Amino acid sequence: MIGLLVIADNHFIVRGPEPSLEVAHQLARRWSLIQIGSGINATEPYQNWRVSTQEFRENLTWAIILEQPPSPAVSVLLAELAARQVPIRQFSGVN
Repeated sequence: MIGLLVIADNHFIVRGPEPSLEVAHQLARRWSLIQIGSGINATEPYQNWRVSTQEFRENLTWAIILEQPPSPAVSVLLAELAARQVPIRQFSGVN
């Protein structure tokens, strides 16, 4: 499965099952603070997910929005996903 994890004006294309809210926050924290050379794979216990650098948008099967507003380009992608009836979960109040 491939999905989209949106954190305001940042986003990640993620390979893995749709995560829970808690896991989505952990992945966002890990990948938002990544340092050069540290890799883009999640660590235990989140090894089911990894950032993907090349995917077709037609293959996206889920989306999670943790913070608003998404960038204009991501907003277009989210509209495309909604038109294809891809589940989009939206959360507010992120720490």
